[in-house]
Amino acid sequence: MSARSKELNEQIRVLEAEIKQLTVKAEHAKANAPRLRSAADSQKTIVESKAPLAPRDPVFEKLNYQKSKQQPEIEAAPDRYNDLGVRKYDLIGAVRRLQNQLRGSPTANPKLVSYLAAGSIKGLRPLRYEKRIARNRFIFLSLFFVLILWGIVSAFMNSR
Repeated sequence: MSARSKELNEQIRVLEAEIKQLTVKAEHAKANAPRLRSAADSQKTIVESKAPLAPRDPVFEKLNYQKSKQQPEIEAAPDRYNDLGVRKYDLIGAVRRLQNQLRGSPTANPKLVSYLAAGSIKGLRPLRYEKRIARNRFIFLSLFFVLILWGIVSAFMNSR
């Protein structure tokens, strides 16, 4: 029993010595690490993190990662194939697939979409404001091209 105790104490001493060596190496590497300057403002002082920030508790949010709410299409139905084993053309199914592609998939994070739409995130404009700008730009460019087209047609008509 005492021999085993001596062995374990010796292992503990070896591990403590190794921990001290690694601590000294880490402090030496930290002291020799290059100091970083802020790229945003050259007048700022040298940035060093002396005390790490206390870790915050993570905030978890329930997300629904289900991509589609529709039931999967049954591919092995015998009425979908002709006598030669070639799949029949399904016009209604093709229209349904086209509608699904145009509609797009539901968002994975509807809360983020609502934040973006309302402009609740600082630094981002609300989507309604961005849509208004895009709509006004489209109307202005459409009128501009209509006026150019009208000028070309009137010049062509006057030259005849």
